[in-house]
Amino acid sequence: MTKLELKNHQIWRDLTEILENLDSDALLKEHLELCDYKVCGYWDENDGYYQEIILPRDLTALLVSSSIGFTHTKRFFQLKFVLLASTDATYEQPNHNDAQKIGELILIYDENLEFIDENWVLDVHSPSVEAKCTNTNSL
Repeated sequence: MTKLELKNHQIWRDLTEILENLDSDALLKEHLELCDYKVCGYWDENDGYYQEIILPRDLTALLVSSSIGFTHTKRFFQLKFVLLASTDATYEQPNHNDAQKIGELILIYDENLEFIDENWVLDVHSPSVEAKCTNTNSL
């Protein structure tokens, strides 16, 4: 059996450098603007369906993790953000202490930084979001 030690391998330094040099804030801002701060067709953890969720335009996002993944044929970047909204109506940009967590967003990009997928986890009961619910029981 061959033992391969990757603990201090150059690949980790290269990957760390790539992730540190990504402008995650710009990628997030571009994504939010392209979706017009709306999430359409959202299912919550209780299987409640929301036709549309409108996010506050002054939300702040914190990058909490970044990673690189791969399969046999594909490589991708994954960026995970915590979404925050101000709890003070007069304060435009929330900071860490003056903010309410309204959800999380994971953005996935291919090796050319082309958008692949998104994964939203939102607090649909937050007063900072407008959730438009569709009654699915009448079907």
